[in-house]
Amino acid sequence: MTPFGRKLRALRQERGVTLGELARALQVSSAYLSALEHGHRGRPSAGLVHQVNEFFGLIWDEGDEMGRLAGLSHPKVVLDTAGLSPEATELANLLGERIGKLSPEVLERLLAIVRAWSPEVESPEA
Repeated sequence: MTPFGRKLRALRQERGVTLGELARALQVSSAYLSALEHGHRGRPSAGLVHQVNEFFGLIWDEGDEMGRLAGLSHPKVVLDTAGLSPEATELANLLGERIGKLSPEVLERLLAIVRAWSPEVESPEA
């Protein structure tokens, strides 16, 4: 499941909307929405995110959040470490090999480190 898919499913469940109802309203197939929710499809288009926002009445921060989550929801990420340090390449490869085996606790700790990092800071604070 992707961040966008998790939020979309939560919105549907909170508001009692079935997958079929949402699919009809957005003029897409139920299979496509299901694949989005489960992370079997790439990130949704800006147009679809806009339609979802309109359907659920999401504005301002909530609507922006859906767009942000959509941007973070590509299920097949490619990292190009050409020109970076050997440590960066090693990190990318280790994450690629092991991410599926990390515990929820370790994932949360790693996410916190990366989310706290900003380009102006040389190293993130954990």
